[in-house]
Amino acid sequence: MPSATGSPPTPSQSLGSGLIGAAIAVSAWGSSGVIVKAVDLDPVAISFYRFTVYSLAIYVVLRIRGTTPTLSVLKHSAAGGISLGVDVVLFFTAVKTTTVVNATTIGALQPIIILAIASRFFGERIRLREVVAALAAIAGVIIVVTQSSGSPEWNGAGDLAALGALFAWTGYLVMSKRSAGVLTSTEYTLGTGFWTALVALPVGFAAGQDMSLPNPRQWVVLLILVIIGGLLGHSLMNWSLTRIPLWLVSTLSLLIPIVSSLTAWAALGESLTSLQLAAMGFVVIALSVIVTSQRNPTPAPPPTAPLASLVTDSPEGESSPTPPPSS
Repeated sequence: MPSATGSPPTPSQSLGSGLIGAAIAVSAWGSSGVIVKAVDLDPVAISFYRFTVYSLAIYVVLRIRGTTPTLSVLKHSAAGGISLGVDVVLFFTAVKTTTVVNATTIGALQPIIILAIASRFFGERIRLREVVAALAAIAGVIIVVTQSSGSPEWNGAGDLAALGALFAWTGYLVMSKRSAGVLTSTEYTLGTGFWTALVALPVGFAAGQDMSLPNPRQWVVLLILVIIGGLLGHSLMNWSLTRIPLWLVSTLSLLIPIVSSLTAWAALGESLTSLQLAAMGFVVIALSVIVTSQRNPTPAPPPTAPLASLVTDSPEGESSPTPPPSS
């Protein structure tokens, strides 16, 4: 976003706005599990209708801005969109078959994988203090998971689906970061939404799920899911990914089980032990250490990830691609 004087944002301002956007996004995702539980539809049907409506909404936004999406949007968002499609199908299946806490917490273990990828392929410098804090936060998340494994809502197959979603989600975030030099964040969001719906449709029919049109009440819940999980979740996260390091985005996802656990406790009556509550507080403290230690923006990535740095901020705050420098 522009500064108060109308000049482009400084690196510190860009980093700060990216952190805020990512925090809102992961909080929105943490609430999505409870919303999924509230809609009486098969999980893959939820994925299909949610992302179909979401894609249409993003398309309308782009047309209002005077942008006409081309086939290149679908081409450059295919890898990320298919990964997201697999992730969403598996995650919604997990939420429907195991506890909301387990489904979201297993996915929050992703920083273990991303820390290595971000350092190796994106040239992101991660300080020892940040690594220790991230590992501490992950340990707190594991406590939350193990404490819920004996509850009557727990299901092993659902946990396996959540594990599959973890790897698919990792692929989505990596592809999102690499797409920044080719597509704006809004174009990428449109493309990934399209591919996610496209993945969900045949999977739903193949799995024998009911893919019939939702009734009016189900449409209301789906629209709420589009607003919270889509506009406040995916749109803000894709925007933030152009402003903050990939590893930091992944680490902030550890907030998801905290929000999910509290909303599931408040809305669904899922139990929380005193040890889980203490672990949640520990996770929040560890993440606070990481966030407050951010002083500089993401360093320019090395040639192994050339797409990650080829973005600039337009006056409207939208990330737009710039051509690579001539050699």
